[in-house]
Amino acid sequence: MSAIRRAGMLAASGAAVLAFATACGSSGHSSSSSPTPAPSTTAPATPQPSSPAQPSAPATGAALKVATDAKLGQIVTDSNGFTLYRFDHDTANTTTSACTGSCAELWPAATAPSQPTGSGVNSSMIGTITRADGTKQLTLNGWPLYRYAPDAKPGDTKGQGFSGIWWAVTPTGGKAMASSTSPSTVPSTPSSPSSGNGYGY
Repeated sequence: MSAIRRAGMLAASGAAVLAFATACGSSGHSSSSSPTPAPSTTAPATPQPSSPAQPSAPATGAALKVATDAKLGQIVTDSNGFTLYRFDHDTANTTTSACTGSCAELWPAATAPSQPTGSGVNSSMIGTITRADGTKQLTLNGWPLYRYAPDAKPGDTKGQGFSGIWWAVTPTGGKAMASSTSPSTVPSTPSSPSSGNGYGY
């Protein structure tokens, strides 16, 4: 083979190699310009359900307590210190309350917990009756017990002697009396409705 022909073949081979290398370089540059992100191997966090709010524990303590009033002496209150009353239209050892409807709005029943207890009150005198709506009402020595709605704070005795038929109750279930309070006295409070029906409401 002549030297001229060999030189021509070498030149052609070199050109082919250069073209191949250029093509590969271009391809590599193109692929590196838009890399494909590797999929994440971390699992997404699973939201944990929040714990439901726990209901507050019911208040504990005696359902009936004894307090000393400056005018009335010893009287019975509920567990929150509100004065409890008895109603002359009820009867001792009754199984039903004589105060219903609008009367019960002004004189709400003292409701009983599942296990009525007393502090300073003979537990054998504490009982309950079932009202028409199914609630249990506390009784003391057979007398149903009530709150007076206008009593705004523990220790109030605004219902004492109302219409001559409502009385704060003593630890034995009797009527609390005071020498300075006439049985016919009606408390003159703005929230006291007319007692023209004779029932004190």
